Amino acid sequence: MSRDKPVTTLDLRRMKAQGRKITMLTAYDAVFARLLDRSGVDVLLVGDSLGMVVQGRKDTLKVTVEQIAYHGAAVTRATERAHVVLDMPFLSYHVSTEEAVRNAGRLIQEGGGHAVKLEGGKERADTIRAIVAAQIPVMAHIGLTPQSVHVMGGFKVQGRSTEAGERILEDALAVQEAGAYALVLEGIPAELAAEITEALDIPTIGIGAGSGCDGQVLVVTDMLGLEEDFKPKFVRRFADLGTLVREAVGTYIEDVRSGAFPDDAHSFHRKRKRAAKGKLAVVPEAASGAGNGSKRVAYGPTDDLPPRITH
Repeated sequence: MSRDKPVTTLDLRRMKAQGRKITMLTAYDAVFARLLDRSGVDVLLVGDSLGMVVQGRKDTLKVTVEQIAYHGAAVTRATERAHVVLDMPFLSYHVSTEEAVRNAGRLIQEGGGHAVKLEGGKERADTIRAIVAAQIPVMAHIGLTPQSVHVMGGFKVQGRSTEAGERILEDALAVQEAGAYALVLEGIPAELAAEITEALDIPTIGIGAGSGCDGQVLVVTDMLGLEEDFKPKFVRRFADLGTLVREAVGTYIEDVRSGAFPDDAHSFHRKRKRAAKGKLAVVPEAASGAGNGSKRVAYGPTDDLPPRITH
């Protein structure tokens, strides 16, 4: 598969067949989406984890379809290669099959995603089947399902007993049969995840599920060390950007207060006589219709400011 060719659902199936691991990270804005896409990540997930990461909430339950669509549109606008999946938030697919299909369609139309993801096993099979019938690819999600945090009594590892493991395997087979093209396995024993991966034709993507899955997903702020106080067992920090950000901001504060920034190299200047085209020139304000004779700076074509200065 070409590095520049957009990743599709069929590509992910081929990667499983070839034994090539799938890489997946969350993204919530254009800046990170562009960086991750150019780095070669296969899948970007606009997760309802934005409720915790972006909004600072304790869980994902207050995230709305509108919010996922908003962040999804920002991500897809900045993405050229990665396969983009949008989470279906709490209550967007629980009330009725018709409402689930309608909300999934909104995420594709308004959010620009290539697929949607929803949580649940056997009990969501009919919903998955209906969304797939509407020509919308579905990534399923079983094991520790964050939208069920209150039912589970917290964010706890699932499937540790033989009986519980068998139920999760049944869920995996059910969502595959319903038409899901891939499956996230979260917070389950590594041995169970490996068994499920071996039993399925569709690729599995693990988070806190060991190395036996067909791929892995992490929240991008966790793996980059931006969430300094959040250190779950299953997350490996591949960088310590939290420290780098604080150091950079500290230097900025010092330089502003000392007068070291902005220096001459980061300042604009005006000239006292009209210069050649494309240079700064001082012209009478009256020329612009103000009529008070004051001076103003006219910026030529080569002196245009960037579209973003303070925001």
